Amino acid sequence: STLCSLFRPFEDPRRDEPTVTLDASGVRRRLPDGEEHVSWEDLQKVEIVTTDGGPFCEDFFWLLHGSEGGVVVPAAQAEEIGLLERLQELPGFDSLAVIQACGSTDHSRFLCWERRAS
Repeated sequence: STLCSLFRPFEDPRRDEPTVTLDASGVRRRLPDGEEHVSWEDLQKVEIVTTDGGPFCEDFFWLLHGSEGGVVVPAAQAEEIGLLERLQELPGFDSLAVIQACGSTDHSRFLCWERRAS
């Protein structure tokens, strides 16, 4: 998409946007060519990636890592499904990393949580 779809004002910008859902089993992102999924039981790490693309492009993404694959959730969709509130229930979740990520305007990664070896 050219310049974040800025030059397609008469098209619904969310028409092709992936669907993200959160439930008791985990997080799922349905894409046109498949899906990403991570269960809460398999969640290994939570990161935020920021870019310098804002404010006209999505520039804040949640990365939910499972042992095999994971899910990428753009900030706007994360807010719609209440992802942060659910992630803050994880023991040792680093809310300060979220605050730091919110202030970032660069290409950066922020570790918010990692499963401890049992």
